[in-house]
Amino acid sequence: MAASLDPHDLYDVRSLLSDEERMVQDSVARFTDERVLPIIGDCFDRGVFPADLIPEIAGLGLLGSSLPTEYGGGGMNAVSYGLICQELERGDSGIRSFVSVQSSLCMYPIFAYGSEEQKRRFLPDMAAGKVIGCFGLTEPHGGSDPGNMKTHARRDGGDWILNGAKMWITNGGLAHIAIVWAMTDEGIQGFLVERGMKGFETRDIHRKMSLRASVTSELFFDHVRVPDANRLPGVRGLKGPLGCLTQARYGITWGPIGAAIACSSQAIDYARERIIFGKPIAATQAVQLKLADMARRITLAQLLSLQLGRLKDAGRMQPTQVSLAKWNNVRMAIDIAREARDILGGAGITVEYVPIRHALNLESVITYEGTETVHQLVVGREITGINAF
Repeated sequence: MAASLDPHDLYDVRSLLSDEERMVQDSVARFTDERVLPIIGDCFDRGVFPADLIPEIAGLGLLGSSLPTEYGGGGMNAVSYGLICQELERGDSGIRSFVSVQSSLCMYPIFAYGSEEQKRRFLPDMAAGKVIGCFGLTEPHGGSDPGNMKTHARRDGGDWILNGAKMWITNGGLAHIAIVWAMTDEGIQGFLVERGMKGFETRDIHRKMSLRASVTSELFFDHVRVPDANRLPGVRGLKGPLGCLTQARYGITWGPIGAAIACSSQAIDYARERIIFGKPIAATQAVQLKLADMARRITLAQLLSLQLGRLKDAGRMQPTQVSLAKWNNVRMAIDIAREARDILGGAGITVEYVPIRHALNLESVITYEGTETVHQLVVGREITGINAF
């Protein structure tokens, strides 16, 4: 009899990876297995981010992994970054969110749009986990229309005076610096707002039923004086924040694959062990159909993200392609998490098992960085040439 296929890699996608990519995946998988999974259910239950893991995450080179080594980055390719996201989210979306925000939404704009002095000042310490960042774009009145921004900054001599508020900001309460996008007389611009600047405050959001092992905050700016040296000089307009979001969304296409694998794996194990009417429920057609559909959808998502990563590494990735993968892969994962919860029956509603935690987390992932509807409309606009927003 031929050797069995890996139930979570039916198309042997791993064989398409380079030795370095496999090494990255394996090292992050070990970290997730040994350091994240033993504690994350309790962290979710208590609503606490495991901040003591930050030095280890940094030590593995996971913060700014795609940035050049001269700024403290890992110099890894896009596929390696995707695999990092996949393995971290196999642990929890909150852990992957922390790394995504630090790497793609904070370190990336400093690297892409910042001055040389800003890069030297912030990036090495951010890669080392000594300086944590957050990304201030979404505002209380809505997130899908960033062009309708209320936060504003006006020139005052050699400084800027910043006023406004941001909402649903991952890492906000942890952050030493905030990448804040504000409307100015010269268009939307980005500012590095440092904790301790007078008038800058953060307030954590509690009573969440999703991303409970992640810090989510509000940011407030009351006449915050920001020196012009803290303005990102390399970009103006929505191109800046949207470019950052494309970087982060790319990683998000990979992350939910990890969540789906975690849920599917537990559903398979449970179905083999749970005896009903004298046989394991895995022996029933109803359950096998569900498990087979999980495998199909995971396989499609793996191939989608791998090709997206190859396009990114070749410099040919387009935002619409990212939208398609984010839409497909997060929808895939949330559906699998719900089905896995159903297979586990009553056991599936406790954090002793992973599906309910992943299902709740993915309710946020399917909304942030562009809702499912927004990404559907992005694809629709691409194929029709008509803007329906």
